[in-house]
Amino acid sequence: MSRAVTVLETGPLTTVQDLGRPGRGALGIGRSGAADRSAAALANRLLGNDAGAALLEVTYGGLVLRAEGDLLVVTTGARCAGSEAHNAPVPLPAGRGLRLGVPETGLRTYVGVRGGIDVEPVLGSRATDVLSGLGPPVVSAGDVLPVGPASALPPGVDLAALADPPGGEVTVRVLPGPRRDWFGDTGWTALTARPWTVTAESNRVGLRLDGEPLRREREGELPSEGMVRGALQVPPSGLPVLFLADGPVTGGYPVIAYVADDDVDRCAQLRPGQALRLRG
Repeated sequence: MSRAVTVLETGPLTTVQDLGRPGRGALGIGRSGAADRSAAALANRLLGNDAGAALLEVTYGGLVLRAEGDLLVVTTGARCAGSEAHNAPVPLPAGRGLRLGVPETGLRTYVGVRGGIDVEPVLGSRATDVLSGLGPPVVSAGDVLPVGPASALPPGVDLAALADPPGGEVTVRVLPGPRRDWFGDTGWTALTARPWTVTAESNRVGLRLDGEPLRREREGELPSEGMVRGALQVPPSGLPVLFLADGPVTGGYPVIAYVADDDVDRCAQLRPGQALRLRG
């Protein structure tokens, strides 16, 4: 029997992700890839996969899989109720299922399979970009996803003893952006002095934050300029948007700050209603 997984249920959103499509911004193509890069990388290390192996990114649990062939699987990121494979690879014999409940904390769980999810790449990547529509389609119930051959690397450690994503207020580091002067010292203080609340309109493109709107000290139009993961863009509402994995490559609203790159992964685990404090 060829190795594959059959998707029985997907939960709110399940996509295939890998390292994305770096270096194509000049063509208008964003990088995409795993929203929590560190959790995805851990899954591949634990399985002995190549760093670029594709896996499943599951938003708020609910995924149910059936193994078609004997597999080795692991989950990382948000710990889902019912998973025996969290941060520890376990065998999943042919015909057996993997069911992910709702995570207690965190938002995104990564399901890795030794050999990787071997769907057809698009522009060199198997990542699903929900903003542009590039890559494989969003995973649906009934999909049969092939699993690639295992690499020569042996699986890593038996268990990665890592803390789960926090459920309370999260603090991340920010650096001044190219349009900090549009908001002055008053705006910078307003950005960093109080927590913001993640809204339900957030997704893989970005976190929409709610709080006291920031006020510009400079008005006028801004030509579109390049955007990167971690940019804090301020639209006319004054409420910042923090761009994540599927953020656009250009934007026309001022960027007041950037979240430190390592901290963007932590932001990808924030749920609606959770508090985010930006420390300058």
